[in-house]
Amino acid sequence: MEQLLVALDVDTAAEARALAAQLGGAVGGFKIGSRLFTSAGPALVEELASRDRVFLDLKFHDIPNTVAGAVAAATRLGVWMLNVHASGGLAMMRAARAAAVEEAARRSRPAPLVIAVTMLTSLDQQALMEIGLQASVADQVGRLAALTESAGLDGVVASPQEIEIIRRRCGQGFAIVTPGIRGAADEHGDQSRTATAADALAAGATYLVVGRPIIAAADPRAAAEKMVAECRVGRAGQAGRARQAGRKRRSS
Repeated sequence: MEQLLVALDVDTAAEARALAAQLGGAVGGFKIGSRLFTSAGPALVEELASRDRVFLDLKFHDIPNTVAGAVAAATRLGVWMLNVHASGGLAMMRAARAAAVEEAARRSRPAPLVIAVTMLTSLDQQALMEIGLQASVADQVGRLAALTESAGLDGVVASPQEIEIIRRRCGQGFAIVTPGIRGAADEHGDQSRTATAADALAAGATYLVVGRPIIAAADPRAAAEKMVAECRVGRAGQAGRARQAGRKRRSS
């Protein structure tokens, strides 16, 4: 399933390669975050990006010039998507987008998708108050998503609970990458705002990022295939309900 991205949250390049090989063809790509990047470095990113779609999840957040340099470096690695923090501000996000486009043009390749993190899925209302923000989580996410859109970025990272808010503010063409995906029986762990894959897609997510429910499974490929099947069942049910609602409207 093209929308399913698996987080390679492991410690070594060997583990990451093994997972990528095991899951090849069953998922739409792989996320490399700070854990694996710090351990294995850019060489592994470039290696995997030569074969698969790679979402480089390093959440750049610095002054505009520094972020632009980091985005250009990521673009040279051939990543398909990368992210920054929306709280870095409008100028920083515009610099990131410009760097991706310019570096890709120099190399005659498509520019990576550049998206922004709104609020980490580990944060809840109490956490926002602790860092001095009085807005609700939903309001803060909506505000940062609108800022991201005005900066010209391709989309945002947001929890399943904020998808509807972002769709209302930013429309259907704006990408929403949704972490915090869990199976129906999974523990939430350190993430506060979660949902199942099927529910997130039904709400309007563009891409799903799934880590522990797949990579910690006894058989990661089987876990991925089960999640894909659940999403297909959910979509079929949603389509059926929509048809039924349409028939009711026509008959009334």
